[in-house]
Amino acid sequence: MVYTKFHCLMVMLKYARKSGTNMEFKEETLSKEYVFRGKVIHVRCDMAKRADGLEVYREVVEHIGGVSVALENEEGKFCLVRQWRYAQEAVLLEFPAGKKEVGEDELTTAKREIQEETGYTGKDFYDLGYIVPTGAYDSEKIYMYYAKSDAYVGTHFDEDEYVEVAYYTLEELKEMILRNEIVDAKTIAMVYKIDALKSCGTF
Repeated sequence: MVYTKFHCLMVMLKYARKSGTNMEFKEETLSKEYVFRGKVIHVRCDMAKRADGLEVYREVVEHIGGVSVALENEEGKFCLVRQWRYAQEAVLLEFPAGKKEVGEDELTTAKREIQEETGYTGKDFYDLGYIVPTGAYDSEKIYMYYAKSDAYVGTHFDEDEYVEVAYYTLEELKEMILRNEIVDAKTIAMVYKIDALKSCGTF
């Protein structure tokens, strides 16, 4: 599909930061019981009431949320990181991302994460909205940004991180997604959002 600038503008105005709530589907929380409190997540068991009055059981994973950044350099290549993801028992290739700190806004997290993982500061940040990676039981939202690379100031990895940095063009990333070499959800979403916005001439 070829996107016109007008079409892209209308779509962005309509859907930017939108997360609709239809009252017909909303459920009222009746009780919460925390069964686990960890460093990254909390787990609780709730009872809720649907709009039709039926009481239902819900399990919820609480997560403060994260931020991911697609950083493009002057050569038109994007910086990705390759790392072992313990829960998946696999090495994943993905855009740099990290967990928000308490009270921290998304843009501050974005700037911190790309510097820590890529060594570069960013400029011309563009808000790509957010995704809900596992909406059925997880409260996490991942906020997404596009940025251009600026000055190199050096990496600063967490002590439990072992990361390899790699660079790819947008076309290479699309091909890798189709070959199932990139399976990380936020990275897939960001690649296709950026592709659509570049087709519009947004950046």
